[in-house]
Amino acid sequence: MKRRDFIKTLGASLVVFQTAPLVNAAQLLAGKKAKKPKVIWIVLRGAMDSLHTIVPTFDPALAKLRPSLYSGIKDQLLMLDRGYALHPALTNLHQWYQEQQLLPIVAVSSGYQKRSHFDGQDFLESGLSQINHDSGWLGRAAELKQTQALAVARSTPISLRSANNVNTWYPSKLKDADTDTYQALMALYQYDELLLKRLQQGLSTQKMAGASLKNLTRQGKFANLTKACAKLMVGDNGVDCAMLELTGWDTHNNQQPRIARQLKQLDHGLGLLKEGLGQQWQYTVVIVATEFGRTAMENGTKGTDHGTASAMFIAGGAVKGGRVLGQWPGLASEQLFEQRDLMPTSNTFSWIANILATHWAMSDQQIKQIFPDIAVIKQQLIT
Repeated sequence: MKRRDFIKTLGASLVVFQTAPLVNAAQLLAGKKAKKPKVIWIVLRGAMDSLHTIVPTFDPALAKLRPSLYSGIKDQLLMLDRGYALHPALTNLHQWYQEQQLLPIVAVSSGYQKRSHFDGQDFLESGLSQINHDSGWLGRAAELKQTQALAVARSTPISLRSANNVNTWYPSKLKDADTDTYQALMALYQYDELLLKRLQQGLSTQKMAGASLKNLTRQGKFANLTKACAKLMVGDNGVDCAMLELTGWDTHNNQQPRIARQLKQLDHGLGLLKEGLGQQWQYTVVIVATEFGRTAMENGTKGTDHGTASAMFIAGGAVKGGRVLGQWPGLASEQLFEQRDLMPTSNTFSWIANILATHWAMSDQQIKQIFPDIAVIKQQLIT
């Protein structure tokens, strides 16, 4: 990897000790109006079980395939329309659905055909028929949109690697560096334009973020990450797109309590994201997806194994919600993929392409540059 590409992958976090930087939006976005359309991309790493999240209570095969998992939640489910229901931990999302700000989408797949977490996640982030570890779909979109992007991560994820104006932020427990240290770094980098720029961006971010973000001492806690993300996206100086991630969805055993904790954490974090965005929420779309689904049948340890189709959420004040979308394939043996997994009936990227085309007003040509092999879903998803 070339030096310049290495620095780009690390993002500006390479040179700031306390708070990894965000692009100096105060300078680059000065004079632009607030209330711009925002996109927030959230990856659930580990393969979320969609049948335990958006539950098809109407399918007679569900109780037979999952006697333990389904019976444990069926009396507490949060009902949607057409016999679908949300897991009882998703109280905020259920309220958004009732307020027509949530679109649950069933039986989706990125098109990845194997069951490796790492390759599946890379495929989901790249958005291409062949994984490109240096180019992500959100990065390509941000570059075409000529907008600023934020990765709430320690380094730039694949999703954003193709964008030039992308930086990272992540909470740190390290002691803040003093002024002398930063001055020494300035002197060290004075003849290196790229590293000097990164350092200056980082120092600007520290000033913009303020003390409130330094108090987020529990590294990686999703609620803290969503609060920070919201803070760095609001107002005239906020970035226009961001990516977060939530790990821990690989529930091979003892799934019921584990996924309940995961969904509660997701729901709580998303609630804080909405709260932090304030009025900006009505101009925001949040896309939540996972690399693949899980087996239709529960295994012998009351868990599920790697599958194929899963589900995704599209949420936000800009969303025309209150509907469960996607074609249900059925859970009968002959309806399952390889007689074990939920069958995909639509592509994750087709839904995302619709969001980019409508919410970000991207042209057909631009969509083809982001997703060369994907057809856009022809449904109204944005108000």
